[in-house]
Amino acid sequence: MSKFFYSFLLYLALPFVPLKLLWRGIKQPAYLRHWGERFGFYGAPVGNVPIIWLHCVSIGETRAAEPLVKQLKATYPNYQILITHGTPTGRETSEAVFGDAIWRVYLPYDVPFAINGFLNHFNIAIGLLMETELWFNLVGKCKAREIPLLLLNARLSEKSAKGYAKLGQLATEGVQRLTAIAAQSQDDLTRFQALGAQNISITGNLKFDVAPPTDSASKGDKLRELLGSKRSIFLASSTRKGEEKRILEAVKDLHVLKGDLLTIIVPRHPERFNEVEAIIQGAGLKYQRRSQLFEPLDSNIQVLLGDSMGELFTYYAACDFTFVGGSLLIGRHTFNFTEATKNAVRAGAAIRVKDVADLNRRVQYLLNNASKRKIMSKAALRFSEESTGACTRMMQLIAKHLR
Repeated sequence: MSKFFYSFLLYLALPFVPLKLLWRGIKQPAYLRHWGERFGFYGAPVGNVPIIWLHCVSIGETRAAEPLVKQLKATYPNYQILITHGTPTGRETSEAVFGDAIWRVYLPYDVPFAINGFLNHFNIAIGLLMETELWFNLVGKCKAREIPLLLLNARLSEKSAKGYAKLGQLATEGVQRLTAIAAQSQDDLTRFQALGAQNISITGNLKFDVAPPTDSASKGDKLRELLGSKRSIFLASSTRKGEEKRILEAVKDLHVLKGDLLTIIVPRHPERFNEVEAIIQGAGLKYQRRSQLFEPLDSNIQVLLGDSMGELFTYYAACDFTFVGGSLLIGRHTFNFTEATKNAVRAGAAIRVKDVADLNRRVQYLLNNASKRKIMSKAALRFSEESTGACTRMMQLIAKHLR
């Protein structure tokens, strides 16, 4: 595909963008705000202050960038940090994590006039794209303006690699015009190289450098007191559409066998809170929403719906063990964490679940085996500590290219 045809298709789709935003705004009103930014219009000039720009499309990328942003602010105090997002939840996360210490806007759609508006408005010294964000007009415009553009914490699944390969020369030129690529793993590096990437190295996964909030343990203890300190607590975190029904199917009989069991379900996307509540109701289990929990939880409640934002660390601190969402959708699949999952299983820090029946067996086993939970907990801590260091390696790469 040529860049001309790519841009032509984007221009054809552009008139429908407001309709898409309006539709999403029905469930998430935040989609109805800041439309101008999505088309490259940013209001009053911001001056010529040099800017280190990071693009973090949503929640996961924003959280992962936290240690990097802290290092950038400490190392380059004369530069302004700008973070762009693609979703309201990403923007809300950066507000919660960074407050007024950084600037934040939406990255415009990848059409030439909007990208020019963005690059004209901000005096960008270096651009840092997080994980998988490849926008070909953006990459080309930065190259033409001699703005260093790095793809950090880069990952590329086998499925995504096949999709990019179908774009032919467009994808090849896109990865070759990036100043550098910092891949998470050898598999990611190999797939990027197959597309034509040249200046690429392995720096590891930045998410291992994310430190839990200092008060997460104390908040976890307080939540545990509310839930019942003597109850067995199983957390299903970051669940995706289609998983909650299967998780409840896996644990329903366990609530009968072990009456003190409490299952916490935390959907990956906040707009699904009401949908998941209906699923819990349909399963016939007694439940309560976290947002309505102000007094100690009634002992007959079987499921807590984690409908709060910014509390995932607290949930982890409060539970006995957890299932991380994703793998029940299409078998033994771990989405963006294939390498991390493989290494965690090898280290004894995690168990791979095959299906609903296997989840039932594993939960029952861990419920009745406190010593195994303790062994896995220690292995997980050791594995996490041994996997750190990506932030330092990325800072070294940034220092080579910062203007």
